[in-house]
Amino acid sequence: MFTSQGPTLRELTVQALSSTERGYDLLAPKFDLTPFRTPDSVLDAVADALGPLGPFRAGLDICCGTGAGVDVLREVCVERVTGVDFSAGMLATARSALLPKDGAREGGSGGPAVDFVRADARALPFRAAFDVAVSFGAFGHFLPSERPALFTRVREVLRPGGAFVFPVPAPPRVGSRLYWTLWGFDAAMRARNAVWRPPFVMYYRTFRLADVVDELTRTGFEVDLVALDGLGLLPDGSPRCRVVVARRP
Repeated sequence: MFTSQGPTLRELTVQALSSTERGYDLLAPKFDLTPFRTPDSVLDAVADALGPLGPFRAGLDICCGTGAGVDVLREVCVERVTGVDFSAGMLATARSALLPKDGAREGGSGGPAVDFVRADARALPFRAAFDVAVSFGAFGHFLPSERPALFTRVREVLRPGGAFVFPVPAPPRVGSRLYWTLWGFDAAMRARNAVWRPPFVMYYRTFRLADVVDELTRTGFEVDLVALDGLGLLPDGSPRCRVVVARRP
């Protein structure tokens, strides 16, 4: 939920009428006070799932935002962690948040070195230099038609045997309050983008697990799904959230 310390309705309106990049530049100082930030429970669950797969030499947080995923990677990487995002405002906030943590400093000592790079995830400016890549809460900013190229580029920046890891929550029950909330949000964004430029791409219902697994497989990944049991089960016994572990052979 939004709090009194979070963005005001006016600020959210200005952000929503901006481009995706500019909107996040504006939102960055208060992003961690919004429900858009990935919950700590999910971050912790993914960190626990990554533990047995590591340790890793170098990790990449794709669409790192204010750096929550960078903190996850700092737990499992021994040499370097890189956060990449196209929003200068989000990167500035991530850098500021890093400084007080465990004596960490960008490019410095105290755990793996950390650096931040401003770039579009669809054109990652790296060679095959990473053993693990993660992403949290960002896939709604890519249209389904863009995902194959995105996944291809992620595969190219991983070393052989490297893993692309991200959580995927179970879809809400049809007819539930959350179902209609997400449906209404996506409908509002489509209407906004139909009549207003520049577009703001942010959709919650376009990232379906079966489609994503198929796209990753066709890209050349070997895909496993791991239940995040700590996040609980649905009434039918299925997990509330899974983590995708897509490996580059």
